[in-house]
Amino acid sequence: MRYEVKRINLALQGGGAHGAFTWGVLDRLLQERDIEIAGVSGTSAGALNAAALKAGLVSGGPEEARRVLDRIWHQVGAVRDMRMTGWFASFLPPVGALNSLAETFMPLNPMEVATRLVSPYAYGPLYRNPLEGVVRSLRFDQVCAHEGPALFIAATNVRTGKIRVFEHEEISSEAILASACLPTVFQAVEFEDPKTGQVEAFWDGGYTGNPALFPLFDPELPRDIVIVNINPLLRDMVPQTPQNIQNRVNEISFNSSLLRELRAIGFVKRLIGEGRIPEGAMKDVLVHMVSDDNLMNSLSVTSKLAPTPYLLHELKEAGRRACGGFLEQHKGALNTEATVDLAALFN
Repeated sequence: MRYEVKRINLALQGGGAHGAFTWGVLDRLLQERDIEIAGVSGTSAGALNAAALKAGLVSGGPEEARRVLDRIWHQVGAVRDMRMTGWFASFLPPVGALNSLAETFMPLNPMEVATRLVSPYAYGPLYRNPLEGVVRSLRFDQVCAHEGPALFIAATNVRTGKIRVFEHEEISSEAILASACLPTVFQAVEFEDPKTGQVEAFWDGGYTGNPALFPLFDPELPRDIVIVNINPLLRDMVPQTPQNIQNRVNEISFNSSLLRELRAIGFVKRLIGEGRIPEGAMKDVLVHMVSDDNLMNSLSVTSKLAPTPYLLHELKEAGRRACGGFLEQHKGALNTEATVDLAALFN
């Protein structure tokens, strides 16, 4: 059967265990034989998803990519570390009840309290990143391969405060761990930056690019960028509990870089539409978004560090449903027109 292949780029946000939602989106998207993923930019949990996706596609195509993603997230669900799951992890209820449970029994999140009183450097020589085994299980010859989608991983340079985007052979297990390094939970990831030859320390890429869109502006890549958003852009209610206030502060902080890039895209599109930029001088990006803000609004910030198998499974299924809905509504628009109204988003 002949069909027209639609080429797209993916931009995958970070959000701890909530990244399992993106796992579900990718799982569903990989079933579409007429969609080709040409480029992927990932941050934090999005970086882990992106690397697993690339490794699977290179080694065996879409079905193998689904298997690699399944394996990686089952490994994440098996992590048993107080920094990620806490003593209450085994008793977490269905996703919709997580927020109310946290507010009722933990008005002050014990993990939040601990990270303000105890530095991750207090572990001394016993310190080990709990995600290290998961990340190192990936085949980095496949992750760094020149075939398959272009891959971009964002981290934040601690010394300069600037974004560092790793690509091609620069991507390593350390780069993935750096992209997901929350500074109050994990020690900064230090390694020699291949670009400068200098040993640098890195924190979570969400502070400077969640995810970074600009690498996907490469003229060799398609115009379409599908953002998988797991940090709600909108919350109608004003947060009042300590946890909800901190949660919203984190969401605003981790969405700020994305909103800046979307605003810049909107500005360029307006200039192109008004004929003020010569044709072909700048890329006319088509923006799409897969999200479920209703679900994400119902989740507690606590659940981001509680990757229990049940939570991950529920988030995966939610991601599959959201992607299915997106494809049903907007698949025909891919490679033709944007499905996110950037002007309305900023008004």
